[in-house]
Amino acid sequence: MTPAPLRTDQLFVNLGPQHPSTHGVLRVGLTLEGEVIMRAEPDIGYLHRGTEKLSEIRGWNQLVALSDRWDYCNAMGNNLAYCLAAEKLLTVEVPERAQHLRAVMCELNRIASHLIFFGTFGIDIGAFTPFLHAFREREMLLDLFESCTGARLTYNYIRIGGVMRDLPKGWPDLCREFLEFFKPRLQEYDTLLSFNPIFLDRTKTVGHISRESALNWGVSGPNLRASGVKADVRKLDPYCLYAKYDFEIPVGKTGCCWDRYYCRMLEIKESVRIVEQALGLLADGPVMAKGVAKILKPAPGESYGHVEAARGDLGVHLISDGNTAPYRLHVRAPSFMNLQILQELLVGQRMSDVIAILGSIDIVLGEVDR
Repeated sequence: MTPAPLRTDQLFVNLGPQHPSTHGVLRVGLTLEGEVIMRAEPDIGYLHRGTEKLSEIRGWNQLVALSDRWDYCNAMGNNLAYCLAAEKLLTVEVPERAQHLRAVMCELNRIASHLIFFGTFGIDIGAFTPFLHAFREREMLLDLFESCTGARLTYNYIRIGGVMRDLPKGWPDLCREFLEFFKPRLQEYDTLLSFNPIFLDRTKTVGHISRESALNWGVSGPNLRASGVKADVRKLDPYCLYAKYDFEIPVGKTGCCWDRYYCRMLEIKESVRIVEQALGLLADGPVMAKGVAKILKPAPGESYGHVEAARGDLGVHLISDGNTAPYRLHVRAPSFMNLQILQELLVGQRMSDVIAILGSIDIVLGEVDR
């Protein structure tokens, strides 16, 4: 006689908003049958600060400081996306030296951001040592940022028309010295984590995102490229002289947690290449466009600027009505778009794999909520 199938009641579980592995103040409502997830509902807004509404009463130059706070792990990219949109409205021509400096800072910030991901994702899976290694190198990067900008996290460095200031004396040499120290560390990271058998078992078989699903949900950045889509704003719509740099776009095969992880690790190598090239192309010249006033009043119109930020395609849509503050600012935040796919991605997965999947998406809630 065939036994009757085991029946289980559904259980609703709140994951967050204080759980240490949710990478910020995020709540995910999970409906479980046994260990299997039947429904997932991301609940956001715990870190909402209303920056889009605040922009309507802040001056154009003041908004650079607000942009720092979106993805606070990649503040340079935030600054740049906003400034590109504002410069289109103002028809400002940014000097070549400033454009190279922007690329240098954004790529170094991408490395620092991916190092946070590397360290914290290892902790999510149960490996603590990679975190210590990652933050050792990240501290060196923050020292470089601090010596140039005066800040270690929210830099307010990229400004409308150029950058805040030129590099301090000897900074390029210090940067090259760091890169030479850093490059061998990448092999060290692979030994510690990337090809660790336990880590592979926990990440290679879960969290698959198909190419079609990634495109349908508006996923971008390493999460999209891990699913085999070779899309990068730096190549598709170049800015800041990226067309002059020689670099590759890493892509994955199956869109699993490990592919998303390793795409970021390969991106670090490419960012190192870009920084080395940009430093080599630095020539004497101004770092700020002429005629950029402290109080700006662009002509009525609208513009859109976007960059390949650490977490994907970060866009800023600006509308000017001719006043000293934008009529409207809207942010196309990659973390917000990437987070949505959890509704589909977590269904059918086991509870034990939720943190690995969530960690592989690499969200920053400051960017999600804004």
